[in-house]
Amino acid sequence: MRIRHLLGALLAVAYVLPFAALAFDLQGHRGARGLLPENTLPAFERALRIGVTTLEMDAAITADGVVVVSHDPVLNPDLVRGPDGQWVTQPLVIRQLTHAQLQAYDVGRIRPGSNYARTFAQQQPLDGTRMPTLASVFELVKKLGADKVQFDIETKMDLRNPDNTLPPQPFVEALLKVIREAGVEDRVMVQSFDWRTLQVLRTAAPKMRTVYLTTQTQRGSNLDSPVATAGFTLAEHGSVPGMVKAAGGHVWSPNFPALTAEGVKLGQSLGLKVIPWTVNEEADIERMLALGVDGIISDYPDRVRAVMQRRGMPLPPPLDVK
Repeated sequence: MRIRHLLGALLAVAYVLPFAALAFDLQGHRGARGLLPENTLPAFERALRIGVTTLEMDAAITADGVVVVSHDPVLNPDLVRGPDGQWVTQPLVIRQLTHAQLQAYDVGRIRPGSNYARTFAQQQPLDGTRMPTLASVFELVKKLGADKVQFDIETKMDLRNPDNTLPPQPFVEALLKVIREAGVEDRVMVQSFDWRTLQVLRTAAPKMRTVYLTTQTQRGSNLDSPVATAGFTLAEHGSVPGMVKAAGGHVWSPNFPALTAEGVKLGQSLGLKVIPWTVNEEADIERMLALGVDGIISDYPDRVRAVMQRRGMPLPPPLDVK
């Protein structure tokens, strides 16, 4: 009888605090980009209903200081239609548009015939969808009662065209204002390829988790720029995880093809979480899990869940599961 009561108590704890025991961080990339238009309220809701630990998204700032959710600092011609219903031909800079002006643009489908459309052929269009504010994402999550879901927010800087975005200090200040007004500071981690913003954040909000993004491909790496890495170098610190640790990071988030078992082991030995991006194919998901990563960022959180379930891993609850 005592054992039965103990088991019942343990189940009750897991039921009330389903995220507390979840060591693995399943992140819906731009909501669920493979299924619905990226970085939109419907995509974030879809990810919640699939069941994720974290909503991953990107932040940009308008001319009148409104923090909006957009992967690009400019309006992407493959994703955005103007007030006339035509696809934009010029990559208009979000920083030069007011929020009201931005709301005239439709982000509800991918331009047919584009490489983007071929890559995400399963994405369901939702014509009439607008670019959300970050505040509206927080409001949606609160309205839906997903009060344990985390947020992974990227500061979208443009090192090649720095005038397209605010400098690191005012960018972070604007972002923190929205986060604090929503009362979700303890549920947010901030990520960036431009580590300067994470250094600003480290001073302005020292308790907030920081995620250091890296990309290493044959075409180049953000690690090649001492500006992007805020002065932290491989020569000084010996490894990428060593750089992240020295910078004060909590999470190292590399592009998954460059990640090795040795890299995972080293990162974790330094006390870092290792969460690769953007892992979409089943074989790659399996490989990342076999490496022992601490989480996965994916355009298809449903695929990651399916692999996790096969492996007997604990799953974050779908939104409708109380």
